[in-house]
Amino acid sequence: MPFLSVIIPAFNEEARLPATLHAIIEYLEQACPRAYEILVVDDGSSDRTAALAEEISRQHAQVRVLRNPGNRGKGYSVRHGMLEARGEWALFTDADLSAPIEELEKLRAAAERERAAIAIGSRALDRSLIGVHQPWWREWAGRIFNRIMRVVVGLPFRDTQCGFKLFRRDALEAIFPKQRIERFGFDVEVLYLARKLGFKTVEVPVRWNHAEGTRVSMLRDSLDMFLDLLRVRWWWRRGLYRRAANTNK
Repeated sequence: MPFLSVIIPAFNEEARLPATLHAIIEYLEQACPRAYEILVVDDGSSDRTAALAEEISRQHAQVRVLRNPGNRGKGYSVRHGMLEARGEWALFTDADLSAPIEELEKLRAAAERERAAIAIGSRALDRSLIGVHQPWWREWAGRIFNRIMRVVVGLPFRDTQCGFKLFRRDALEAIFPKQRIERFGFDVEVLYLARKLGFKTVEVPVRWNHAEGTRVSMLRDSLDMFLDLLRVRWWWRRGLYRRAANTNK
């Protein structure tokens, strides 16, 4: 069993993915004391994302490429990768490496120190660590979403949406088969499930740089994410999460 699985959801990332993979491989070859794997989850890309990932996988046996049945969304991609992961710990990170892969050590150390099953990267705990900021309206939208999230689902975290999260295997196996949201609201759902299932989560400040090319639509996705907050509470109250788990097949 590998010590670490790194999941990278990717949609039309041919320009950034090769450099990201090489950076992760170079880092893990030096920093990871045991075996690791990297899972690229292609979300129905129309460019050469999957082909380039396959090419790198032929050069590096640690890299595996998974393909979604069409374009299903980031949440679906992360769940797909998590359910295929074999590591004792599993990290999902964005294909643009907005949070540098070196920040993984902060998550791992915090999880060990706090005896937590989950460690999540945060831009909000120490904003001096942000090198390149998002446009101001996106930052304010994120802060408003966080305040509403705290009221609706009661999570205490300052930043649920940073795409840099580490899960211990027992938490992964309990949470991700139950995940239902396939787009950008999945982060809150996963953290909500973790809390309800009794898994300790620690929030960790990380370095972060905004990268152009975000897939999040301010109008469509922001509205859907707000609605997802209500869906998560409603689904839990109705007992849908306690029924047979969803799969990504």
